Formats: sequence, C-alpha cells, structure tokens
Amino acid sequence: MDLDLRKVRYFTAVAEQLHFGRAAESLHIAQPVLSRQIRALEKDLDVRLFERDSHGVRLTAAGRQLLDDARHLLANAAATRRRVLGAAHGPRRLVVGFRAGVVVTGALRAFGAVHPDVEVKARRVEWDDQEQSILDGTVDLAYVRRPIREQGLTLVALFSEARVAMLPTDHRLAGKQELALADLEGEPWLRYSDPRPGDLPIRTVEEKFESVAAGAGITLVPASVAEQYSRPDIAYVPVRDAEPDQVFLAWETGRRSPLIAEFARIAQERG
Repeated sequence: MDLDLRKVRYFTAVAEQLHFGRAAESLHIAQPVLSRQIRALEKDLDVRLFERDSHGVRLTAAGRQLLDDARHLLANAAATRRRVLGAAHGPRRLVVGFRAGVVVTGALRAFGAVHPDVEVKARRVEWDDQEQSILDGTVDLAYVRRPIREQGLTLVALFSEARVAMLPTDHRLAGKQELALADLEGEPWLRYSDPRPGDLPIRTVEEKFESVAAGAGITLVPASVAEQYSRPDIAYVPVRDAEPDQVFLAWETGRRSPLIAEFARIAQERG
C-alpha cells in the first residue's frame, strides 16, 4: 500500500512532540481525528509506531525508523511541489547555495552569460542546513564543505584549501608565522559539529568571530574565510599539519535539470 503523505505528516508531528494534544493543536485538527489517522497509518504499515502508557508517548523501533525516513520524504514532496509550480508558472530560475568563504561570483556570471534568460541567485547556507536546503528545494545546488550527510545527494569535488587558526589578537600564539596542531593542545575549541567534552558549539562564522574575539575559544577556518573576513581583534595563523578543507558541489540525486548539469560543468571548469 502506498504511504499517505497526510498521515505521514500527522505522524511526524506526534513523533517530534511525543504528545497527541500538542500535535493536534499544531496541526489544527481535533485530537480524536489525529489518533484515528495514526491508528490507520499503523494499520497500513502493519506495525506499532508508538507506545502509550501512564508515563507518556514513546516511539517504537519502527516509529524511530519512520521518523528518520518521513522527514526526508516530506521534504522531497514539498520540493517536488515547488519545482512543478515553478515550471508551470514561474520564470526559469537557479538558486545556488554557498558556504562562508566560497566565492561563487565567477561561476554565476559565466553561467549567466550562457543562459541570460535564467534568473540566477546566490544564497548562503550553514553547516547544519546545507544538505536540507538542497533536499527541500530551497536551493537547486550548493557549494558545501565537509562534514556532509551524503544520503540523497550527488557530490562533485571542486577544490581543497588549507585551514588556519583563528585566534584573538592578544593570544600567546597570535604573532607566530606558522603553527602545528600540537601547539594548540589544551586550548578551548569552538566547533560546528561533533563537539568534544569541553568544546563550545557554534553555528555561524559570525558566532566564531564573536566567541574568538571574546577569548571563549579558538578554531580552525578555511584560508578563504581568513582572506574574506578580517577584524582588528582577530588574528589568523597557518597550521601546517591541519587537514585541508574540501569544497564540493552538491545537488539532489533525483534531479534531472539541464540547468543544474550546465552549472556543474561550469563550476568544475573554474575549479
């Protein structure tokens, strides 16, 4: 039996809130209606999705798996709808995502010269939404950096670049010509993802600047970020043995767009 997207959407609301009343309120439907839809979905799939007892609502193993898949499924459905409506009613358009430090101007201009009838826009993405922005259709393709969740994406390696230490200007190492990772041992680190005990989580490059300048920690950034972003209270020092940062072009594997293929070709030629 085919999955009913409405039921999947209802399930996702309950699974994320683990509360039928709040989920029903967020969906603007009555709680009994929501409960019936969840039971119908469980019948369709022939599994139990939730365990309900005096302690509350919990996902079963099947429910956890469905929640993982449902988010991707609903994002794809929404992206498909946007693309179909865009094809029917809107001008030809290409939205290119990029991470901080990556310069896309040359590729956008080269693409625009070949396709003057296409509206081309650039949109910045962050480390925690770079994949989802592609999968949900917010951008058509994007320049992304590792780490990358590759499920559902096609990746093309474009280039790699050295990483440098970002330090406050009054740091003991700020005046060095070059550093090794060993020189930075024991320092409090700022990390986008997979923080270690004692590390400080951050989301954007602007948060990095504020935290580093305030002396809250240090971090590594791609050389392009150091070139484009300068502040009098921030110092950059090359780190000779830091793993290079890799930049890829990524798009949804299921997309069959000549515009994406053409932009990817131009981006690869420019490196």
